[in-house]
Amino acid sequence: MSSSPRVVVLAGGVGGAKFTLGVRAALARRGAPEATVVVNTGDDLWLSGVRLQPDVDSIVYALAGQNDTQRGWGRAGDTERVNHELQAWGAGWPWFTLGDLDLGTHLARTGWLRDGLTPTQVIGRMSRRWPLGVHLLPMTDTEADTIVVLCDGRRMHFQEWWTRHRAALQPAAFENPGIGDAAPAPGVAEAIAGADVVLLGPSNPVVSLGPILAVPGMRAALASTSAPVVGVAPIIGGRVVRGMADVCLAAIGVETSASAVAAHYGARADGGLLDAWLLAEEDGALAPEVAGRGIRPIVTPLWMTDAAASADIVDAALDAVGV
Repeated sequence: MSSSPRVVVLAGGVGGAKFTLGVRAALARRGAPEATVVVNTGDDLWLSGVRLQPDVDSIVYALAGQNDTQRGWGRAGDTERVNHELQAWGAGWPWFTLGDLDLGTHLARTGWLRDGLTPTQVIGRMSRRWPLGVHLLPMTDTEADTIVVLCDGRRMHFQEWWTRHRAALQPAAFENPGIGDAAPAPGVAEAIAGADVVLLGPSNPVVSLGPILAVPGMRAALASTSAPVVGVAPIIGGRVVRGMADVCLAAIGVETSASAVAAHYGARADGGLLDAWLLAEEDGALAPEVAGRGIRPIVTPLWMTDAAASADIVDAALDAVGV
């Protein structure tokens, strides 16, 4: 077993942020190099003239110890004076809160983008402010915002569907316009090729990991790497841990179960993605079903109650594949 594994993580959302904290802690235990974390940018958007990257910011704030753990998003101790002023002008979305500190991040990002920096370069610059302890990369430098196509034919940005409507409107499909012309961000394919293990975090399979995997060349990179690809189930006891991932899964015809999500990703031996799959103890009875799909099941506690518990999950994944 290598004591210094090179780890690549695909992640997004609050679950991805918690998991990334665990990855950092687990690798620190081993004295291993910093992990490369490839972050979903499918839920990015332009709002009031500034570029927002919610998943990127959630992970940056969590790693920096600046996140609001009560709300699950944004900066701790933030205020909303500018947001109230925007609403007084009828600007922005009244149901989408932008904190003052958070707006500082968005303004800095937007300025750098307008100066000609790529999203990869912007994240690199953001990473200099706090010691994050990971190498953060966007999935792509191409804008590919997630659009929800509703059953009644209407189309809306994912953030409106998720934040305003709380996923209550029935989705028919999720699209990422422009993604067909995208490519993995610089350094992503190289990191995957040189990894000792690739971890798919317990993020929403449809709108967090789905856009990452939809970037042309991403699946090929995962298929060709010599590293084992290990996924972590975002379902515990037949229920989503956070958010409305069950609605997203139903829209693409996937049952809300740890085994069904494993089948959705598929076994690498059969042209899918996974070599191994971490199942919660509550879902241990599904292990034979996962094994029958050609994916090695690993049953372990999956509740990410704190960074130490998340690190234990990562340790279980690394130990199981001998890295």
